[in-house]
Amino acid sequence: MSDIAKIVLSYSGGLDTTVILRWLQETYDCEVITFTADLGDGDDYTPVRQKALDSGATEVFIEDVREEFVRDFVFPMFRCNTIYEGEYLLGTSIARPLIAKRLVEIANQTGADAISHGATGKGNDQVRFELGAYALKPDVQVVAPWREWDLTSREALMAFCEKHQIPVDQKHEGEKSPYSMDANLLHISYEGGVLEDPNAEPEESMWLWTKSPEAAPDSPTYIELTYGNGDIVAIDGQEMSPAKVLTHLNKVGGENGIGRVDIVENRFVGMKARGCYETPGGTILLKGHRAMESITLDRELGHLKDELMPRYAKLIYNGFWWSAERLALQALIDESQQYVNGIVRLKLYKGNVTVVGRESSEDSLYDANIVTFEDDAGAYDQKDAEGFIRLNALRLKVASKKGRKFDK
Repeated sequence: MSDIAKIVLSYSGGLDTTVILRWLQETYDCEVITFTADLGDGDDYTPVRQKALDSGATEVFIEDVREEFVRDFVFPMFRCNTIYEGEYLLGTSIARPLIAKRLVEIANQTGADAISHGATGKGNDQVRFELGAYALKPDVQVVAPWREWDLTSREALMAFCEKHQIPVDQKHEGEKSPYSMDANLLHISYEGGVLEDPNAEPEESMWLWTKSPEAAPDSPTYIELTYGNGDIVAIDGQEMSPAKVLTHLNKVGGENGIGRVDIVENRFVGMKARGCYETPGGTILLKGHRAMESITLDRELGHLKDELMPRYAKLIYNGFWWSAERLALQALIDESQQYVNGIVRLKLYKGNVTVVGRESSEDSLYDANIVTFEDDAGAYDQKDAEGFIRLNALRLKVASKKGRKFDK
């Protein structure tokens, strides 16, 4: 007999989590509460509530967390110019700590003993959900059906539905994408199907958010981003909330063919996996932020951030958002952003984001009087460079005189 009386399930309303809902009730003889996060994928969640209730959920939580997602997770991540393995903007990874937090909060609110999720035993999401849950509620129990049951194929799931009289929209299932997809306000991802062959080019119809660069407009789109403490606070002079900023950038970026990547990444569990991602708004966020920092951030502070970024990215990818080291890094990153204020102008054209201007009336460290090729009126004494070079060359000269060779 299980000691679990109530479980909070992360529920999407799809086939997998609907089967999981019933399986949890039967296997653990318990109540199941569902939680569905509206992270901005554009879905209508009205049918999800009814489907959860029809499938036996005793309570249903559906919450619009778009503003919290962008404000408290996406924007802090982009303050570090975060990118995993040179290409992945962490669209799925950064959503998981928010979901884990709400699962734990709902468990505390409802007196549940455990949480559950639909992540498989091969992927990163199981790690992200569970590390987050354990950090926030150390004694919580976690039920991961894909690691326990024997339903190892789509056919087995459909058979389970038939046996337990769980309604399945056969038309919808027949039209189901061949890919495993995850979407939120930051990105949409595609895995599985023909993508399991890393040498197979995905068909154009797979991409849902972005035009192909070939089909994008023949004239560029210009946008102006206003920054306050490292975050975009207005676009083209119009103030916007964090979620509205990202929604707008997704739209204009997608129209201009921006944000497609096709990568093979190293999962935390040890395997390589091929995935395709559309992150139009995030691609613009990264380009714009680096441009704003280029004139407002001290050189050594900027270089320090660049050195720490891969570690920070790996923490998010591997599920350690709720960790002491991520919080410490975040404090440093956020401290660095107090002078990252001003305006960046970008040109969007056929898949490319080009910086065409940047200015900061109060916080720019760019001094045209020093850097000019014209007469600088004594702002910089070029003779100083001679001593600077001699001091930096000293160790090289000493070593060379001792016979050490640098031209091997």
